[in-house]
Amino acid sequence: MSGEEVWSSNEEEYIKSQTPFGNKSGYNSRTGIYHSLVKLGTKHEIPTKHDLNTANFVLSQLPHAGLAEAKIAFIDLATNKSVSYGELRQSIYSLASALFYGLEVKKGDVVFVLSPNSILYSTICLAVMSTGAVLTTANPINTVSEIAKQVRDSGAKLAISAPEELHKLVPTGVPTILTSRSSDDKILSVEELIESCYSSPEPLPRIPVTQSDTAAILYSSGTTGVSKGVVLTHANLISVIRLLLWSADVSASQDDVFLAFIPMFHIYGLVFFGFGLLCIGVTTILMKKFDFQPMLDAIQKHKVNNLPAVPPVILALVKHARKVGCDLSSLRRVGTGAAPLSKEVAQKFRKMFPWIELRQGYGLTESSGGATFFPSDKDAKAHPDACGRLLPTFFAKVVDTETGMPLPPNKEGELLFKSPTIMNGYLGNLEATTATIDAEGWLRTGDLGYIDENGCVYIVERIKELIKYNGYQVAPAELESVLLSHPLIVDAAVIPVEDEETGQIPMAYVVRADGSKLSEDQVIQFVAGQVAPYKKVRRVSFIDTIPKSAAGKILRKDLVSQSKYQLVSKL
Repeated sequence: MSGEEVWSSNEEEYIKSQTPFGNKSGYNSRTGIYHSLVKLGTKHEIPTKHDLNTANFVLSQLPHAGLAEAKIAFIDLATNKSVSYGELRQSIYSLASALFYGLEVKKGDVVFVLSPNSILYSTICLAVMSTGAVLTTANPINTVSEIAKQVRDSGAKLAISAPEELHKLVPTGVPTILTSRSSDDKILSVEELIESCYSSPEPLPRIPVTQSDTAAILYSSGTTGVSKGVVLTHANLISVIRLLLWSADVSASQDDVFLAFIPMFHIYGLVFFGFGLLCIGVTTILMKKFDFQPMLDAIQKHKVNNLPAVPPVILALVKHARKVGCDLSSLRRVGTGAAPLSKEVAQKFRKMFPWIELRQGYGLTESSGGATFFPSDKDAKAHPDACGRLLPTFFAKVVDTETGMPLPPNKEGELLFKSPTIMNGYLGNLEATTATIDAEGWLRTGDLGYIDENGCVYIVERIKELIKYNGYQVAPAELESVLLSHPLIVDAAVIPVEDEETGQIPMAYVVRADGSKLSEDQVIQFVAGQVAPYKKVRRVSFIDTIPKSAAGKILRKDLVSQSKYQLVSKL
């Protein structure tokens, strides 16, 4: 019986058979642990071979021979350039050979990638991993100082940059090649490296890379403070790719066409588009970045039927799709993650587009992406507030935020996860690692939530202080540090303010120096000049003192309450 049949025709009986505790929640009252209600089965068992790396695993799954290799893997929406699966495989081999022999990229070297989505992105990532090197990716809209910090922190030995972003890497001094040719012929490009070895790439020697070795360092604010390097092993990535293959079995097929505007530097985009979908053999239409009207045009032109998205995109479809007269008849499924989707928006979406399945998921960079998922649309509709059930191989605990004691179904506490996908730790930051992963390997999510009697996971609010703007993580501590560097600012605190369009926006409470006439716009512009656009402070309120605890911690809840009162007063 396939996964889809299991969930659509015999859900109750299947859950009962998979749950040794006689309930549908998967909760074991003796241990306080929630178990996933679904098993992977032999077809999708996670490989136990010790010397398997992510690149070799993905390459082993790519379509082989004949028509399968001729199938298109990626189409660039802007240029209409495409690459077939056969060309993709050969490009990976060629680039890996050029990096290893020509540029002497070796096991353990860190390669920094700074690029928007492109048909070369997967090739670059998999070629880097083929050499045994470690991948680290960055948001192209990051500032020069943010990029310099990540280059230093990760210990990058080589950078690969889109031509338009090269100027941001020059101050770091790290050797850099371009993704594609530019007007400056002096700088080597990935395109040239691939062409130089394409016809007969020299095979790589046997590189002793194991599943326990580091595969990637992705940057996340996690549950505390500023951005940190999340160390992911090959075992982590292979495990999450296996989970994606399982989910595809219950919700996708090789004939599907996906649209990718989720950035591939992000764990969501990297695992989904960079690795996982290649193993399924689908075609993906790539957008450099999200743009609403081109997205609608792409869906219509390429008959896109699967759209991995984020809540602001769902809201935009609800508000504007019919006004611009687009044809979404080809769409069958829309997934959403990276931030909570409100019940109201979900209901409006389903009412407007009843033929489209809408499914929420939840995950973290620290869990290599996904942690929860709804395998069936029926399930998602029945539990519209939930963000899915635990994925196979996942265990969860809900613990009291004060005592740390495990809680039964429908009791709110901090969510903890354990799975083969959980990160190895934060790079060079033992304090943050031990604060996030306990001695038994449980990952503290920093999110307040609960699991109901049906095993559905609900996120109530964030315990951690991160702000989610358009799915991006914004750390208040980072913005506060920038604000406090202003000579006319004595103290500052940053809080999230709910926003219908973007989820949340950063708002700053600022204490001005005596006699200062500093304005809201001046504060906003000061911060904007030093951080990526998504991190900008969007609202400023001046205050006499920042409320703090006896230990000196900012009482953000007091400021959140004050901001709500101010908003109501204005209304």
